[in-house]
Amino acid sequence: MTTECTQVGFEFHSLNHRQIRAQFDGGAISREGGGLLLREVDKRTGIIRKFAACFTDYRDPERIEHRLEELVAQRVYGLALGYEDLNDHDQLRNDPLLAVLVEKSDPSQEVLAGKSTLNRLELTPATATAEARYKKIGLDHGAVDRLLVDLFLEAHGEAPQQIILDLHATDDPLYGKQEGRFFHGYYGHYCYRPLYIFCGEFLLCARLRPSNIDGAAGRVAELQRIVPQIRSVWPQVRILIRGDSGFCREELRAWGETEQVDYLLGLAKNERLKAEIQNPMAKAEALYRQSGQAARVFHEFVYPTRESWSRARRVVAKAEYLEKGENPRFLVTSRDPEPWPAQPLYEEHYCARGDMENRIKEPLMLFSDRTSTAYLRSNQLRLYFSSLAYVLLQSLRRLGLEGTELAQAQCATLRLKLLKIGALIRITVPKVWVSLAGGYPYAELFRQIHAKLSAIPLKG
Repeated sequence: MTTECTQVGFEFHSLNHRQIRAQFDGGAISREGGGLLLREVDKRTGIIRKFAACFTDYRDPERIEHRLEELVAQRVYGLALGYEDLNDHDQLRNDPLLAVLVEKSDPSQEVLAGKSTLNRLELTPATATAEARYKKIGLDHGAVDRLLVDLFLEAHGEAPQQIILDLHATDDPLYGKQEGRFFHGYYGHYCYRPLYIFCGEFLLCARLRPSNIDGAAGRVAELQRIVPQIRSVWPQVRILIRGDSGFCREELRAWGETEQVDYLLGLAKNERLKAEIQNPMAKAEALYRQSGQAARVFHEFVYPTRESWSRARRVVAKAEYLEKGENPRFLVTSRDPEPWPAQPLYEEHYCARGDMENRIKEPLMLFSDRTSTAYLRSNQLRLYFSSLAYVLLQSLRRLGLEGTELAQAQCATLRLKLLKIGALIRITVPKVWVSLAGGYPYAELFRQIHAKLSAIPLKG
């Protein structure tokens, strides 16, 4: 007995006198057409290949269907394209364009990895072996940490005179029983406390940490590996560490002074500090009373603590008076007063760290908070995947979007406007034909980006 499959159609309300009918008979169509731009970026940076090199594959090559680099690429591209869960890949495994992106040898015939295979990749142990039954892929976390810094260094044609490293700790809410999960009173929920270090748009560190620690914990250890790696390539570069008062610890300041690394850190106010700016605050209040507008007066002084600081240091104060009253703010810095006066140091250099808040949001757009496995190590790997997806999109923005309307666009906007393009895929022996949607509204921008990327040499 034979079964005849009938295509089911869908009738919709007519348009004037025209009937509207739809059915699933379009063929090999993908909505990820813009992912080709990401592949071009990767071909010119080697991001995914270098990330895959941080893993060690002990599987028998004769008995595997999905190469290690394919698995890594599938996960990174999936996050960049908006697929946060491994479950999504059971449907994505038949997407012909994603098969092209991960470089399946025959995208028309070979399916991608499903959720179970990718789950085994995420659960890589600290020491994988060829004898293990399932967990035969290992990851060198230190190699990934070094890779983030290497990609930053490689992105610059020449050494800058100065770089600013921004430190930020945030919360990653948890809803299960994950290893390292603790309740945090400030945030009011169970969470991790990841530490991020950025240099401008470049992500240099993404470290997942339990939440039962000081938010500044581990920052010196991370800087102790990042700074020498940078100086090994740029020995003359001046480095400034910038962070809010949560990072203002003696260990960090003393380390910076020893290593000739400058710092610019928020300083929590106390009664002694406020007493130092009584006269500037009175002047700010007088200006406010006179104009009715917020007024600020800057002041600086040398400040020693009674016990916690090893030496006296320069403190910059903003004595500000608002409608609601006094609003004092303080910084401590190793920068000298002559080239770095108080007001521009505060307004132009410290306040610029506000852009760091925008950078922190971008990994979240790539699902860095999907840390739902049972183990801290595998959740750190998920954070690495999101981090490399961010690096890939940031590289697209840097290499392909300079001077365009999306030059400052965040990752979610890039995904919506550049990556989500309907495409019909036809695969023949000599070619892969990708017919992008004719009504795509950013076709001219797509052409500009492609031209910019095509002018960049391929990486070997």
